[in-house]
Amino acid sequence: MKSKIIIVVFLLYSLSHFAQEKLELYFDFDQHRLNEAAIKKINTWIASGKDYQVTKVYGFCDWKGSNQYNDTLALKRAMTVYNYLQQNAIPLPKDVQIRSFGEDFEQSKIQGENRRVTLIYQEKNELVQKTPQQLLDQKVKAAKKGDIIPLPTIYFFNNSARVVPKSEPVLYDLLCVLEENPKLKIEIQGHICCMRPDEPEVISTARAKAIYNFLIQNKIDRKRLRFKGYGVSRPIHPIPEKNSIEEDDNRRVELLVL
Repeated sequence: MKSKIIIVVFLLYSLSHFAQEKLELYFDFDQHRLNEAAIKKINTWIASGKDYQVTKVYGFCDWKGSNQYNDTLALKRAMTVYNYLQQNAIPLPKDVQIRSFGEDFEQSKIQGENRRVTLIYQEKNELVQKTPQQLLDQKVKAAKKGDIIPLPTIYFFNNSARVVPKSEPVLYDLLCVLEENPKLKIEIQGHICCMRPDEPEVISTARAKAIYNFLIQNKIDRKRLRFKGYGVSRPIHPIPEKNSIEEDDNRRVELLVL
């Protein structure tokens, strides 16, 4: 089993603008067929009648078994859900992303939570807007060496580098952008605000390193990446900040194009 990684997610763009949502479906041990609970959950979602379109189908496994076996099983789970959606006439674009992460993600202590497929979806009337991944990709392609690409609205658990669950889709968006732009090299820069006792300066480095570790774990060449925490040394607004808006602006992550 590969060592557990700590995932940290920086919201590239506000999820409220794009309403990326997710549906988690859980599987029985060593199985890729939908169980009764999963069928009930996905049918309830379908029956809600909302005009959704699935954009990503991600498969996951627990750590038991070899890494190769778990990659295969996770992909079978993703394809099971994909086929079920097709059978129930759920719109699936030609470029829907179907991926297997096997056991290479932050494993929950509750093994049943690791045996899952995650659907990422949007309401159709919002698909006319560019997705966070498309907007980030656009910025990357327009960037030059030395440019800074901000990743605003960062969400972390308090005093840690652990991901806020609703932000997970955006972490995968960043991974996909790096895969689709193989010449891109970046420095992940962490910044904090306020210098409160419950948020020491080392957290900025831990958060930057966590996303670095996630990308390495998912086969991004480490030669393309580096990370650095800047603490409060590069604030957008003078410290102490005047209000929570200025604090949020200073508490950020940026990508330096190398």
